[in-house]
Amino acid sequence: MTAHKPATLITGASAGIGAALAHHFASNGHKLVLVARRTAALNELAGAIETRGLPRPHVITADLTKSDAPALIADELRARDIEPNYVVNNAGFGLVGAAAELDRAEQLTMVDLNARALTDLSLRFVDSLARHRGGILNVASVASFMPGPGLAVYYATKAYVLSFGEALHHELAPKGIRVTTLCPGPVATEFQSRAGMPEGYFPSILDRSVERVARDGYDGLMAGKRVVIPGFPNRVAAFLPRLAPRGIVLAVMNRLRRD
Repeated sequence: MTAHKPATLITGASAGIGAALAHHFASNGHKLVLVARRTAALNELAGAIETRGLPRPHVITADLTKSDAPALIADELRARDIEPNYVVNNAGFGLVGAAAELDRAEQLTMVDLNARALTDLSLRFVDSLARHRGGILNVASVASFMPGPGLAVYYATKAYVLSFGEALHHELAPKGIRVTTLCPGPVATEFQSRAGMPEGYFPSILDRSVERVARDGYDGLMAGKRVVIPGFPNRVAAFLPRLAPRGIVLAVMNRLRRD
């Protein structure tokens, strides 16, 4: 039987944290498969990596809000004789506003992308991840640790990503698979404009560069860490809600909303 070529699968790779992760994985010798909706942006990123003297990544155009997208990605990988040794679930988006006032269909699409697609891709390739003793890097957020009035569905999906990732960290360890959940704070990417987030929505002390977040996420995955929170202020922000009563945390978060 022909051995499939291993590669790191990265979703949401067309910009922001996903693109930074692609550069960082490539710099550390990983062959890549880049997935997103925007073909031109993916090809531009693949070209930028190739011009650095690194192998050109494979590109798969897919809309992960569609329920059949993970199966189509798997079919495309088989057609190219590739199997994942690492899966990086970075694709996701948020929406600012009261949940009852935002478009319900768009919020359900957010659930499909942030939670359903991530779950599917985390579980779909377990056999190949185990063969290569690889891993899964799921991108959550500091929002995972608290409720978020004004971003209610987004915060809830990221809480799911954290809970799911922590459980998988233990369940898949006997198979030799590392599972790390990356929980960055605010990062200057397209996420803010897509979410309708005004400038200064979050305190600037929490900001981290995409390069720093990508490096910390990669290093944490390779070290087998369960959770990675880039930056000391973000680690404090994630820890404090665990100490205070939930009602107080909710009241504080509600006062901070600026929608």
